[in-house]
Formats: sequence, C-alpha cells, structure tokens
Amino acid sequence: MLIYANPRHAGHSGRQEMYRGRLVPCHEVPARLEHVLAELARRPLGEIREAPPVARALLEAVHAPRYLRFLETAWQQWVALDPANAALDALPSVWPVRGFRADLEPANFAARLGLYSFDAGTPLTEGTWAAAEAGAACAAAAAFSLAGSGAPRAAVALTRPPGHHAGADFFGGYCFVNNAAVAAQALREQGARRVAVLDVDYHHGNGTQSLFYERADVLTLSIHGDPRTEYPFYLGHADETGAGAGLGFNLNLPLPAGTDFAHWRAALATALARIAAFAPDALVVALGVDTYEGDPISRFRLASGDYLQLGADIAGAGLPTVFTLEGGYAVAAMGTNVVNVLEGFEAAAR
Repeated sequence: MLIYANPRHAGHSGRQEMYRGRLVPCHEVPARLEHVLAELARRPLGEIREAPPVARALLEAVHAPRYLRFLETAWQQWVALDPANAALDALPSVWPVRGFRADLEPANFAARLGLYSFDAGTPLTEGTWAAAEAGAACAAAAAFSLAGSGAPRAAVALTRPPGHHAGADFFGGYCFVNNAAVAAQALREQGARRVAVLDVDYHHGNGTQSLFYERADVLTLSIHGDPRTEYPFYLGHADETGAGAGLGFNLNLPLPAGTDFAHWRAALATALARIAAFAPDALVVALGVDTYEGDPISRFRLASGDYLQLGADIAGAGLPTVFTLEGGYAVAAMGTNVVNVLEGFEAAAR
C-alpha cells in the first residue's frame, strides 16, 4: 500500500465555524491527520511518500476554472479589504438562492465568497488553497500509482481538508477541492473505462454526486445519514439515481440516526453488489470515519473494531483501490479508526 501524505495540510487551520447558530471552535483540525500519521508510525502499512504537483488541467476537469482562480486568490483578496483581516478567517454571510443569478461573478468580495460556498461552517484561511491543492496532488498521485505492472493493490491520499462536499464551483462541509473526484478523473484519464466512487462518510457526498450525476463512466454510491435530518440536507435521498447519460449510475443509501454496524454493513453489502454489477476497473473510497459511535457531530454507532471488517469487506471487491481521507471528528480516535480500515483491507487483500 502506497500512502501519499499532504505536507501542507496544517496550513489550513480554521479558528471558528458557525454551528447551530453559534461561532464555535472548528471541528476539522490539523490534529485529525496527525493522529493518523502517529498510528501509522505504530502500525506501518506501507511507504509514505510526498506527491508531485497536480496538473492544473486535471483540477479543471473536475472544478470550474473561475472557482479555482477564486480559491487560489481568495486570501489575498480578503486581506486586501482590510489588513486586520489577516487575524480572521473568511466566512460567507450571503448566498445566491433560487431565482438569483450565479453566472456573473460579483465585484464585492463577500458576494464572491457566498457565490462559491453553501454554508457558514467552512472557514477559508491563509493556507487553505495550498493545503487543498496539495491534497488534490495526493489524490492524483494515489490514482496514478495504481497503473502499470507491479502497481500496488491500494493507495491512500492521506490529506485534509477533506473533499467530498466540494462541487464543480462550490465549497462547504470543510471541503474545497474534491479529492475523490480528482482520483476518479485521474483513473479515467490513465485508461480505466469505468470507475466506482464509494462514499462511507457519515455525511452524504453531495459534491461528488453532483460532479458525476450525468455521467455513465463513474458510478457514485454513498452510505450516509438520512438527509431529512442530517447535513448536508439537500441531497442524498434514495430517489436520486442520476440524470441523462448518468441515469442509473448514482446510488444513495440513507440510514437513520442510531444505525449500528450490522445494519450499516448490510447497506455496504448492497453498495458492493452494485459495484460488482457495474464491473469497474478501479474503486475510489471516500473514507470518512465519522460513523464512529463517539463522533461529536454524527449519529451512527460503529465501534473502532468494526472498521477492520469494513476494510476487509471493501477489499472483497477485488479492485485496485484509492482511499481519500474525509470526515471523522472524534480526534483522538481518528488514527485508530482510519488505520483499522486500511489494516483490514490489507489483511483481506493478501
């Protein structure tokens, strides 16, 4: 197993987010990834590498060019408004909703920030773009590493900020660049005819779904909290099955709060059966471990030991696999839970 770790992830470190009507300390913090690296030092599973830079053309195959230009210059724009902003994170406060125009980019920074976001819980910081771009590089490198003779069975993009909530031209849910989508697109560009993206994060991968919703070459599947009660609320229902050429190539498996591992694993079996029927050349797993029973903002009941079985079940698909790191906010347990998935996969894949 090859592991690509993001050396710039800690540059993205939000101070506060809006949560349930209050400004609170961010749940998505650099320590999340540091715990995973510490656990990998205790239980090595493969070589840890630094990824080469990601090609801009690959990013633009996933995200709108004007959105990427905004992200890479947003911090400079924010500080240019007022030098005192350097001590603050940028959080949006206005958004274009139904009937508003989104085709014209406003001159006002606050309006631009709102144009490209969908919540007030995703602070943009001085190091956000560098961390997100380096994370995409990890995802691309992981995908490219699976090609050719002697390629590993699996590769990991160990990075933050996470990515699965980011769409073609929007950020939110702590996500700016969609790493799972970058990996899937990279696999397609290096010759995979079909790719499946399986999202096992507690929260629906709304960005990933929206990116591939009208495509038949990428099957998207998500097991997540019911969007009637769980973030991101506005996508993730079972009747969303794709559109146009992509009709039938999106599968949502929403589950109620309190779901235990036995019922969650049954949903995973359904997803894996659909993947087998699709017969992809490769699999991308958007690996969130906020399904953990101790997660502070999620409501499933998986125990740490269950993640070993989760990894083994995914290995049973028998596919070259890229893992991209997504959510998980029980910070101290993050390392154990992520490495358990990878260890379970490795043991079953031998």
